Amino acid sequence: MRNQILVRLDKGLEFQFNVPDAPVMSNQDARAWLDEQFTTLDCEPLRASGKVLTADKVLVVTQAAGPALLGDEAWSQAYASAVHAALGKPMIRVDVPTMAITY
Repeated sequence: MRNQILVRLDKGLEFQFNVPDAPVMSNQDARAWLDEQFTTLDCEPLRASGKVLTADKVLVVTQAAGPALLGDEAWSQAYASAVHAALGKPMIRVDVPTMAITY
């Protein structure tokens, strides 16, 4: 089975990333990368409580990255590896307009 990350942004813009079978990042490294991007991209928590779940972090980092970073080869490879390792599913769909992640 292929490992893929599918990203849907506003206005129907979509990105598809294939992820190698062998993990590129550990779960811990993936979470650290997402934490760093969350801070660097000046993201805000989705929940009023301020609690940030991993899936929420993926959503807001994806939203903040937008087509500019998702279109950058180096950044998008790190992104796909981190999302795959952090969420641990072979097929992940990140839908920014609905703010939902499905597996």
